[in-house]
Amino acid sequence: MKQLIALVLSVYLLGACRYKSVNLPDATKPNVVYILSDDLGYGDVQCYNPKGKIPTPNMDAMAANGARFTDAHTTSAVCTPTRYSILTGRYNWRSKLKNSVEGGYSRSLIMPERTTVAEMMKTQGYTTAFIGKWHLGWDWKMNTDYSDKELKSLHKARDVDFSAPVANNPNTHGFDYAFGFCGSLDMPPYVWVENGMPTMVPNKTTENKDKKGFWRPGPTSEDFVHETILQDVTDKAKSYIAKASKGKQPFFLYLPLPAPHTPILPTEEFQGKSHTNLYGDFVMQVDDVLGQIRKSLLENGISENTMLVFTSDNGCSPRADFKELETFGHDPSYIYRGHKADIYEGGHRVPFMVEWPAKVNKNKVVDATISTVDLFATCADLTNYKTPDDEGVDSYSFLPLLTGEKETMEREYLVMHSIDGRFAIRKGDWKMAFCAGSGGWSAPKENTFKGKTDYQKFQLYNLKEDIEEQKNLYGTALPIEAELKAAMKKIILDGRSTPGAKQSNEGMEDWWQVKDILN
Repeated sequence: MKQLIALVLSVYLLGACRYKSVNLPDATKPNVVYILSDDLGYGDVQCYNPKGKIPTPNMDAMAANGARFTDAHTTSAVCTPTRYSILTGRYNWRSKLKNSVEGGYSRSLIMPERTTVAEMMKTQGYTTAFIGKWHLGWDWKMNTDYSDKELKSLHKARDVDFSAPVANNPNTHGFDYAFGFCGSLDMPPYVWVENGMPTMVPNKTTENKDKKGFWRPGPTSEDFVHETILQDVTDKAKSYIAKASKGKQPFFLYLPLPAPHTPILPTEEFQGKSHTNLYGDFVMQVDDVLGQIRKSLLENGISENTMLVFTSDNGCSPRADFKELETFGHDPSYIYRGHKADIYEGGHRVPFMVEWPAKVNKNKVVDATISTVDLFATCADLTNYKTPDDEGVDSYSFLPLLTGEKETMEREYLVMHSIDGRFAIRKGDWKMAFCAGSGGWSAPKENTFKGKTDYQKFQLYNLKEDIEEQKNLYGTALPIEAELKAAMKKIILDGRSTPGAKQSNEGMEDWWQVKDILN
């Protein structure tokens, strides 16, 4: 009988240990907070731009207390695709979205079977939350059966059932708690959605035609006030941190901010504070938000073992008014060519800082080339997750760069993308763009070359010698050109850029932007 009792007790304890490993993880696992600003330029942060005129004391303090990456890139020069890559560890152009961004009524871009970083973190014992701007599409309940194309361009849908649950929302993709809005703050509908349910049915239409405060007219609920959204999101995040810090599980918080994207609406406290223009004031408000989150982590006693990441989803938008800022001696793109939407460095090179006092040395400067697609692999590395072959297919861990274990990434080639769906590939100092112009909004645009024959269809730059991308070397460095084109073709056709079995891309049949690469 004693042996039987001992056997039963042993089985029970073994089961309890297994249960604990899944649901009650090691308390030493770090929390992860990922703050994504919206349209913040590399040159808007003073510790990145010595000549910058916009004070950013909290961003500067974070960099001084952790690591500052100097060569960090978004996968795309616009927001929806970058957000897709952050959450999936997969290049955005492998999805059905080959250019541009999703609309406020678009269906979910992330397929249900695609594993996100939130889903992965849940398997490692983390509780997860999304708070802020989603802009990856979710499925409103519609009374009309629109096509995906119609939904993307729709701005005045009057047949949405806002009293019904939203399908394929952030909770579907691994977030235990989700509170936010569907697209950019200039893109209707203007409705909060909490855990799949709109918080109110919109009962009015709002519009602001001011150049910088602009937003498109559309359905707006009473509890959605454009001027207070940035602080509303911040307050919700602080409340979540306070609650999660008292729990037994570590947490992952994805906090995509709606600013300093349009509408540029700094609150009265910040108006005039930057001594530049309204955009500069709004950047200072974003800096203050970072300060509030850092303070919240400190006050709740978890700042030491929280990996806090702060970055931007692409370069600065022309809506900031570059010419006006120039009169104050400020350039949001710093020394880099182009801006948001472009394949040039100003479109996708972004500030990227990591603060983690328990593991990362102060004032650490990392010059290695990384990408926002690398969050998946970094969190997998952080939590000892064994990544299946079809997950995080373009993601590499930057954790060894933080801890000092390594100084370079394992990745050989990095790919960037423009709003028009144009590609660029990077290897070391070499960058090759598979288009003749910006691939975006700055000059020269693609129509500049229409009907002409005396131009180079591709661009090649040595960034070490020509960081401003002024001297196109295409046609003069044939070996590296051939290598980069072959590498780009392989990365596309393999469905991945990490080692492993071939994967598939969505929408290959209509993918005209890759014609010159694959031929």
